[in-house]
Amino acid sequence: MLEVTETLFEGKQNDDIKDKIKQIPLSDSTAMRRTAILAEDLTSQLDNAMQNASCISLAVDESTDATDSAQLLVFVRFYDIAQKGFREDLLGVTSLEARTRGEDIYEAMKMMLTERGLDLKSVVSITTDGAPSMIGRERGLVGRLKEDHPDLISYHCIIHQSILCASFGGDYAVIMEKIMKLANFLRASSSLQHRLLRNFLSEVSASYDDLLLHNNVRWLSKGKVLERFWSIRKEVQEFLRSQRSAAKANKFLDFLENEKEMEETAFLTDITFHLNALNVKLQGKNNTVCDLISSVQAFQKNLELFKNDLQGELHHFPRLLEHTKGKKGHNYTEFIDKLIGNFKDRFAKQTFKWVNAASVQMELIDLHENMILKEESAQYDPVRFWTQKKTVFLDLH
Repeated sequence: MLEVTETLFEGKQNDDIKDKIKQIPLSDSTAMRRTAILAEDLTSQLDNAMQNASCISLAVDESTDATDSAQLLVFVRFYDIAQKGFREDLLGVTSLEARTRGEDIYEAMKMMLTERGLDLKSVVSITTDGAPSMIGRERGLVGRLKEDHPDLISYHCIIHQSILCASFGGDYAVIMEKIMKLANFLRASSSLQHRLLRNFLSEVSASYDDLLLHNNVRWLSKGKVLERFWSIRKEVQEFLRSQRSAAKANKFLDFLENEKEMEETAFLTDITFHLNALNVKLQGKNNTVCDLISSVQAFQKNLELFKNDLQGELHHFPRLLEHTKGKKGHNYTEFIDKLIGNFKDRFAKQTFKWVNAASVQMELIDLHENMILKEESAQYDPVRFWTQKKTVFLDLH
């Protein structure tokens, strides 16, 4: 149509008609076809880059979507020769029919690698969430892959380990469950009640105009739910008093008026805030192992600080300080001691059987005493520095 316009019209009329033609939306089939072409081109570029890489590493996770369908997600990381840098991308997503056993995940993984033209021997390491279906000795994914590739290195996701360290138990799990039930009661029991709650919070100028729902898949949501709940707990309490006719409302009102449980809620809100801060530091692209371990070790030292603070001025627990007004109540150091123990157990120093200790020790001394390399390491980021020096320090690299 644009070419016909060039022949039939001239001047301003030609320009006006061209602009109108360009505003005509593409048909569904054309938009879909163009999207498919772009996706195919991006996939082809990724495949070529991976096949040219000397080795690749994978991160595997299995989760369930909103329709209760199990989905296997595989992420890839490798050194892209063309871009001269490390690259992280989504290798693929595939549905797991019916079951999610180790053998089902194994078959899906093998099919995905074959379809992308990748040899399992080129995979140097694989990271999982540590579930039995992933790391089970006989039937897990990793065990089956190692039968085909004995040199494969397996890792337990550092973010998942930090979450396991901070799992709640005892009274704290009960408190968390009550808050989740309260949020679900106010938000999900009926659309009318949800609207009434939002209108009430708006009328009293609360800090937020709604509660958040908790999602077990995302650790951050637990801390966010607690933070939002604590900010508007008094307004929620007033709203429940106006709903006294409902038996459930009275039950939740008793929880909000219980001083001991509210004190424990304040503590949970503060500690999950600190745990979320660690979680965020462990996320994102281009984080090196050194960055991740440094964040975990710094948090372990912070835990000792938190323990002393709980016995002192509560500088790092502002919500607990607000609720207790500085008065010493429940002993929360036991929870911190458990956290400290969990982090020590899961992040204890590890030795790797494939490392030549003697060579590494010699190279570390050479690196430490080399003044030129010290200056270079300060000028470049760790990834760029080590990719340039990989032929100098073979074992450290």
